[in-house]
Amino acid sequence: MKLVVVGSGYVGLVAGACFSEMGHHVTCLDINQEKVRRLQKGEIPIYEPGLSELIHRNQKAKRLLFTTDYETVKSAQVIFIAVDTPIGEKGEANLTFVGQVAEKIGELIDSYTVIVNKSTVPVGTQAWVHSIIQKKLQERNLSTPFDVVSNPEFLKEGCAIEDFMKPDRVIIGADSEDALKIMKEIYSAFTFNHERIITMDPASAEVTKYAANAMLALRISFMNELSGFCELTGASINKVRKGIGADNRIGTKFLYAGPGYGGSCFPKDVRALKAHAEKLGYQTPILEAIETINARQKKVLASKIKNYFNGNLKGKTIAIWGLSFKPDTDDMREAPSLTLIDELKASGANLRLFDPVAQENAQKILGTSSSLTWCENEYEACENADAIVLVTEWKQFRFLDFNQVKDRMNGIAFFDGRNQYKPEEMFKLGFDYHGIGIKSMSYDPSLASRNR
Repeated sequence: MKLVVVGSGYVGLVAGACFSEMGHHVTCLDINQEKVRRLQKGEIPIYEPGLSELIHRNQKAKRLLFTTDYETVKSAQVIFIAVDTPIGEKGEANLTFVGQVAEKIGELIDSYTVIVNKSTVPVGTQAWVHSIIQKKLQERNLSTPFDVVSNPEFLKEGCAIEDFMKPDRVIIGADSEDALKIMKEIYSAFTFNHERIITMDPASAEVTKYAANAMLALRISFMNELSGFCELTGASINKVRKGIGADNRIGTKFLYAGPGYGGSCFPKDVRALKAHAEKLGYQTPILEAIETINARQKKVLASKIKNYFNGNLKGKTIAIWGLSFKPDTDDMREAPSLTLIDELKASGANLRLFDPVAQENAQKILGTSSSLTWCENEYEACENADAIVLVTEWKQFRFLDFNQVKDRMNGIAFFDGRNQYKPEEMFKLGFDYHGIGIKSMSYDPSLASRNR
């Protein structure tokens, strides 16, 4: 089937690559000439495991093309809209780009076409896009048939290819049997071994996307709120997590305490859902709480570090391991590390930073400063450091030579923002260890020597 994906950002590139991998002929359309030029040369603008190989393979097979020419939509059977919907002034989703794409489609199509909203959009967008295209066709004195479908994405950065190729569900919001049949055909290869397609009306599909991300953000925020309670009572959030996760009504996913969530989806979607509710005059106290807790949690690590040094960070050197909002991505959008860095810089600390993938994006955001040193690896980052902070749990940080780490440091403080290490082991290695929602362990040489 001939597909056009409008927008070559994260969602558009993943969708285009995966559709072409299943044999569809896909053209990714973007108005950014420089981005398209780079993609045509095989240069991938984002980091996502497996994406580069997928794009190169399908480019070579001529199933995946990149263009800036909107004329390509004329030959498409299905057009996926996968452009950005940034946060507006009041937290609402800005649909400017979606509207511009809809207008161009209405100006060009001349045969039956299915238009698919893949972008994250508020309730009512399907009907709105339909009205824009219909108006443009009327201006052309055409009665060309078309349908607009809602097909939200549920991709996790770092494993988006697997999520797309082996989805746990495919949501299709359609009010046309013809469009529904075509969409099922497109996704049939992805759900061959298990039926995962869920059909519903467009409005419900649009709400489902926001509801899913808000629910996951809620679980994270609940565990982060509970972690502070555990620290005050002597309980361990890790043990509590295991205890409640064993209940099959709750499950084990998204129950990890940490430095707060970030990225492009959770913050934006929670705000957009809340803003839409406010517009309707409907109160959403749970959504308010999610945002409040997350904003507070992003400052927890800085607070722990300040308390450890009795409020005086001036001249202290702090090593930060991991900058992206999660591992296996270079995405720095609303990353907890940015809040931590701002807090520590404002307190007079010198920071030594390292991330295996997101360093370049982080440098673009943070710029140059006498208080920032960009390092080549995690060991260089801890040179003369008074403390280390693990912010992003990259796999390469799991098994390190901590004797070498400690030998390079001036101090012995270790702040584990992801509870990745075992407190007792870090204690034995000679660190003052501080996690999230668990008891801190201060190094005592006499006790440690007896434990050897």
